[in-house]
Amino acid sequence: MGFALKNQVFLLCVMVLLLAVLCYPQDTFTHSRATYYGSPDCYGTASGACGFREFGRTINDGNVAGVSKLFRNGTGCGTCYQVRCKTPEICADEGVNIVVTDHGEGDRTDFILSPRAYSKLARPNDVSKLFSYGVVEIEYRRISCKYSGYNLMFKVHENSKYPHYLSIVLLYVGGLNDITAIELWQDDWQQWRAMRRAYGAVWDMVNMPRGSTKLRFQVCGNSGITWVQSKNVLPSDWKAGVAYDSFIQLI
Repeated sequence: MGFALKNQVFLLCVMVLLLAVLCYPQDTFTHSRATYYGSPDCYGTASGACGFREFGRTINDGNVAGVSKLFRNGTGCGTCYQVRCKTPEICADEGVNIVVTDHGEGDRTDFILSPRAYSKLARPNDVSKLFSYGVVEIEYRRISCKYSGYNLMFKVHENSKYPHYLSIVLLYVGGLNDITAIELWQDDWQQWRAMRRAYGAVWDMVNMPRGSTKLRFQVCGNSGITWVQSKNVLPSDWKAGVAYDSFIQLI
């Protein structure tokens, strides 16, 4: 009995430590490598693995990136990082702040940057030289996402089929926060029901009944793990492609 109890306590401690690592990003830089991908207008791509579509192409003025291990099965979608390269003669001191919108793997790289983002790693007169490198040594750290004038929004994904298949994607997740679960409430159910992470930042549920729907989000951030409920409901006549304001400010 005593041995079993010790094992349980040990496992509980491990889980607490893992949650602390996940929910409390460290304000230190990590060494890695970065490259860039081709883009006709130097912005991001609307077909990224996060499912953001056009939002993922233009958010943060197109300073976006695909990541590999930082993708975290989609939890990393929408997170923000400061990235700066480590070649003193051509690299800008502050580097660039990017938003994760895609998954991608390169030659031992953690970041595949849009051309706009990659160019900002360099000093103004050394951009062409930086592009000639192709892959550069970098350091990065997670930073707070700031979206002035925007609350957390939930957009009905274009793949949704009214009324019985609902798919949503979350936009403007501020601060150092991850959304790790979404639950829905309808009066017909009289309980909260979990959505499934379909891929990236896209969540879905089948067999949706008609009627307005309440939403709440599990947020993993500086305050630990908390549930926050949208102050706005998904209307009964929801439409694919429409974004709804939650009136929640995540900071």
